[in-house]
Amino acid sequence: MRFTRKAIAHFCFVMFFGFLFNFGIAWTGSAATMDSQQATEPLHITVVLERVYLDGEVSQEIVHEKCWSMENFWAKYDAWELKHMEEAKMVFSRKMDDISPLLKANGYFGITEDGVLTIFNGKPGRSKIIQSFFQIDMKKLESKRQEELLQGIPIKTKNDYEEVLKTFKHYSLTKE
Repeated sequence: MRFTRKAIAHFCFVMFFGFLFNFGIAWTGSAATMDSQQATEPLHITVVLERVYLDGEVSQEIVHEKCWSMENFWAKYDAWELKHMEEAKMVFSRKMDDISPLLKANGYFGITEDGVLTIFNGKPGRSKIIQSFFQIDMKKLESKRQEELLQGIPIKTKNDYEEVLKTFKHYSLTKE
């Protein structure tokens, strides 16, 4: 997990004062006093996990953590990058080396009316555009390939995604 010492110090500061506020610890002079029950209460943290997929899709998962040990908490999210934190909320991000579940379930490569290679949420022509790539020189594209794009090429794996992009990149129009 990537985070700076400043971010950790800020988090500890915020959590400490949030702890004091949430459990109503009274200040007496310069030291805080708390009874033994309050000292054993866990911190409640809302964790937002953002997954960024190769196709640009971002998914979010919200997890409510009961944190008894900050050391265990940081270890649990070691593979994630800390993006943002507030009093009782932390946002972590992670780049996924895969395509999104949306593409696996219903993604199709196709072509728009103006010849742009595009990913659709469903079959091309009647579905929402998810992502557009580059314009294809339809004159160079053989009729079999044109028909494949008009019908839609399903995307089930990362390999499917990469292979289609690689194949049709050779037919892209270059701007001079």
